Amino acid sequence: MKLELAEDDRPPAELSLEEYLSSSYRPDCDFVDGQSEERNVGTFNHSRIVMWLICNLSDTHEPLEVLALPSLRMRVAPTRVRVPDVCVIERTSPHEQILTHPPLVAIEVLDEEDCFSATIRKLADFRLFGIQNIWVIDPEPRYVYRYTAVGLEEVKTGELTVPETPIRVVLSELFAELDRA
Repeated sequence: MKLELAEDDRPPAELSLEEYLSSSYRPDCDFVDGQSEERNVGTFNHSRIVMWLICNLSDTHEPLEVLALPSLRMRVAPTRVRVPDVCVIERTSPHEQILTHPPLVAIEVLDEEDCFSATIRKLADFRLFGIQNIWVIDPEPRYVYRYTAVGLEEVKTGELTVPETPIRVVLSELFAELDRA
């Protein structure tokens, strides 16, 4: 039996914003100033962390006050669209197909192939867009960071929270998901 590979569904390196916005790619990519930028997704640890975040951030709030969504496009600038691994929006916020309003949280789960400088540029775009809670999770060494106005800060408190909301991620519970695999 011969294994047939799916057609290559990646975007061209250069494309217009209109072409990007009217197309879908698997996996989706970022759009930065007329260029597509691939996102590294698909490893087991990456997927487990994303799944855990979506389930736990959506299920723990009664009544459901927030939605944790995977890979939702955000128009962070006129010529830039970024796709975080997970974003958390208020249930009452506008339900846009492509976000034009900053979510409560943007989360990047790192993959071993992620480039530090490209990740920092993406995080800076999130910050300029107005996202106040930007979290970076590195599953392999089990480090977690917040990206703030002063840069990356390692989280040493054992949890991630959003002030004045019920949003809370206990890091030991998050990483225990990898141990169950």
